[in-house]
Amino acid sequence: MHILENMPLMAGWWNNVIIFGLLALGLFMLLMIGIMAFYFRLWIQSIWTGAGITILDLIGMSFRNVNAKMIVRGKIMAVQAGLGDSSGITSKALEAHYLAGGNVPQVIKAMIAANKAKTIQLTFREATAIDLAGRDVLEAVQTSVYPKVIDCPPRNAKKTSLDAMAKNGIQLKVKARVTVRANLQKLIGGATEETIIGRVGEGIVSAIGSAATHSEVLENPDMISRAVLSRRLDANTAFEIVSIDIADIDVGENIGARLQADQAEADTQVARARAEGRRAMAVAEERENLAEIENARSMLVDAEAEVPKAIAEAFQTGRLSIMDYYSLRNVQADTDMRKSIAISSGGSTNSNK
Repeated sequence: MHILENMPLMAGWWNNVIIFGLLALGLFMLLMIGIMAFYFRLWIQSIWTGAGITILDLIGMSFRNVNAKMIVRGKIMAVQAGLGDSSGITSKALEAHYLAGGNVPQVIKAMIAANKAKTIQLTFREATAIDLAGRDVLEAVQTSVYPKVIDCPPRNAKKTSLDAMAKNGIQLKVKARVTVRANLQKLIGGATEETIIGRVGEGIVSAIGSAATHSEVLENPDMISRAVLSRRLDANTAFEIVSIDIADIDVGENIGARLQADQAEADTQVARARAEGRRAMAVAEERENLAEIENARSMLVDAEAEVPKAIAEAFQTGRLSIMDYYSLRNVQADTDMRKSIAISSGGSTNSNK
């Protein structure tokens, strides 16, 4: 009786379970249909091209927040170009590079370009490392195939030419073009174009400075290229210098003559300063001599002032008589007369001349 009474309840509970199961199955089917509808095209493309990406891989990409469309297209491009898993280009590797912030399409294009060139050795690991380092790996590969021309000095520089002076003092203004090829093995950690431009500019200035005359440089511009290329300026850089071409050479100022003129002017100023110093010393010496003369005159006046005192003392002591005094005066008068006669005769002689 109890079983018969509980049968309607058990039947109702079972019906509810069946209904919930059908609803869950319906939702699962709808989810699978949605997933298939979303990834079906990518999955079919992967199957037809042999990319080897399964539907589970596509679903896992969604959970890992990876752009499945980009990964599938990149893998398809690699497979169609003959680059499969043996080259290191797997879906997992592409996902890892995407999650690391790399540019997957750019890396795939660079790998395809390097493979088609057949002369460029580039692995997927090197390509991803170059891309993650911030370099344009596709441009690097293209530069390896088609060399790039760099202006020296650059077009956006303040100075439009490289100025250098030969040994004869003549200035030359040079413009050069450097053809470089990317060195993929040294692209990471290698110096950039600015280093190439700086080294080439330094080499050109050194080559012109070692020339005896500017005419030698004008006659043989290739001597600059040979001298610069022999110095291996592309060492430890991301480029390999193919050639250095001199685009233009102009003759500038005669710096040597200007320097000589400046030196002569400086020497003149030094000589004038020395002459002025000697003149000042001569004037000072002359003034010292005049001072000594005046000192001697004052001493003479002092000495002459002592003569009357001595005569008076001689009179008092009786050592000098009045006749001796007059005789002394006569001698002095005779001496003064002779001096006046000599002066007058000398003046007349000069006047006659």
